[in-house]
Amino acid sequence: MKFGTWVALIGLFAGVISYAQTDGKIVIDTTKKVTSVSPNLYGLMTEEINYSYDGGIYAEMVANRTLRKGWDGYQHWSYVTRGDSKMTVEHVKDGPSTALPSSIALHITSASAGNEAGLANEGYWGMAVRPLTVYQGSFYAKGIAGDARVALVSNETGSVVAHADVPISGAAWRQYHFSMKTDGDFAPSDGNHLEITFAQPANVQLQLVSLFPPTYHDRPNGNRPDLMKMLTEMKPHFLRLPGGNYLEGDHIKERFNWKETIGPLVDRPTHQGPWNYQSMDGMGLLEFLEWCEDLNIEPLLAVYAGYSLTGEQVTGKDLDPYIQDTLDEIEYVTGDTSTMWGAVRARDGHPTPFPLHYVEIGNEDGLGKGKKSYDERFSRIAEAIRSKYPGRFKLIATTPVAKGSPDLIDDHYYLSPDEFFAMDKKYDAYDRKGPKIFIGEWATRTGSPTPNFGAALGDAAWMTSMERNSDLIEMASYAPLFTNVNPGAMQWPTDLIGYTADKAYGSPSYWAQVLFAQHLGDHTVESKAEGVSSRFFWSATVTTQKKLLHLKLVNASDMPQGLTLDIKGAKAGAVAVLSLHAPTRFATNTIDRPHQIEPVTTKMPLAKEATKHVVPANTIEVLDIPLF
Repeated sequence: MKFGTWVALIGLFAGVISYAQTDGKIVIDTTKKVTSVSPNLYGLMTEEINYSYDGGIYAEMVANRTLRKGWDGYQHWSYVTRGDSKMTVEHVKDGPSTALPSSIALHITSASAGNEAGLANEGYWGMAVRPLTVYQGSFYAKGIAGDARVALVSNETGSVVAHADVPISGAAWRQYHFSMKTDGDFAPSDGNHLEITFAQPANVQLQLVSLFPPTYHDRPNGNRPDLMKMLTEMKPHFLRLPGGNYLEGDHIKERFNWKETIGPLVDRPTHQGPWNYQSMDGMGLLEFLEWCEDLNIEPLLAVYAGYSLTGEQVTGKDLDPYIQDTLDEIEYVTGDTSTMWGAVRARDGHPTPFPLHYVEIGNEDGLGKGKKSYDERFSRIAEAIRSKYPGRFKLIATTPVAKGSPDLIDDHYYLSPDEFFAMDKKYDAYDRKGPKIFIGEWATRTGSPTPNFGAALGDAAWMTSMERNSDLIEMASYAPLFTNVNPGAMQWPTDLIGYTADKAYGSPSYWAQVLFAQHLGDHTVESKAEGVSSRFFWSATVTTQKKLLHLKLVNASDMPQGLTLDIKGAKAGAVAVLSLHAPTRFATNTIDRPHQIEPVTTKMPLAKEATKHVVPANTIEVLDIPLF
């Protein structure tokens, strides 16, 4: 039984138990507007961590597709030598582009039907294969080889579930494309791998081997449909890109160098990310922007500000090229085709400029050795942006600065549930005369690899505070967004959405985000609570056009909370109640039990006068109440 389905029963028992508890009261006057709610309050923050892009939302199935060779060989690749076939392999400094200047050379001296030789790729902890599905692929090759057999093969049985024959010939590098379709006689599984083999002697070099399943909106080089659909449920308004530490890199040369992530994949050299694995850079700047386009949201563009994680930084005249790089990047995003970088974007396949209203300068510059130089770096980059684009963008500083006049300050919080409970009133009396607040990274950190229900309670409590103060808190985004849950994939525990190659699930915190974002008004109204537990939290917002009050109630206690609801302006009748509940803080969802905790919708009667209501222990509720 789902934990959520217990809510109605628990509510009945709680109604009895509550007579032994101190009942509280919530008084709401829906005719009295307090503050506006930021229309951009809830968004997404993402970066390449936990295999969030490669092996995550980016739908590429081939791991190490550029055949990078390390001390332990070609990671994720193995050799295929069936029967009495014979093959030698070497790494050669000859590739299809300046960005990819090397390749793998196969020298097959003996091979025949049933005695094939070639390469196999294991994917990112397997390859998800589904029946009656078309897979599109490509690779670069040169040499005399005859037909290459490309096949998806079951790890367990060795049976071929899809294949294509690709004729290869020629002394020059060339890209070869293929497609293959599975039949309907098997169950979906991630226990598969890709093979490229030859049934005849061959001398061939290979590079940039790629394979894609169907993608969201059928976009070439696109994203996983299941994960994108989960993001649509969160009703986000922006995507903070390309990420936090991923923007900076450990070293300056390992920063997110956007100019090396655009154009054809063969012209992208890849780079080392800060979380100890190589980024293939298929998720480049344009792909981020198209991700936003597919979700009908705006990018929040974070630009490199001259500081990397090991302490390397640039100041003075040395910062000038990076400032120009920022201006070029903004032009790539927003410029029309008459501009230099707008024309480059059009060449890359997107003539229409993207909307952009927020630019964040750097990432977490209040930490490490960069904090002393951030005033200079922020103010110079801000001045250059404002000079070229006067009044066009809101600029975000990653820590308070003495000069440069940021429009928003980015605050980050990674806390326990009880720490977030204690933070509930932090922004209530905050100075409204200074910059607005962007909570660019935040999460309640209990549970691994994804949050448990205690974390969801901490998150929900904190979101009531953000909604109550959303005249000040203009935007907020949970982090990290994703994790691949396979062993060895995660670098940072407590992540919103978990997945393998073929499955995905939402954590309790994910469902709390969905509830809050889907039921958010355009202004707050006067409300107060009396006699409630110290672990009870609420927010009250109204959607003016729909004449609907969204009352959010969070009982983070292990005891039920009895309430009297006194709501001025509410219509009597049946009210929708959306509940998220678990018996303990430690309950959670997993890849094998993904539906343990999910929202359940019921109805409750609302009287003309005050209404009695009980919120069960460990419960998050949203009441949608029609208004006169």
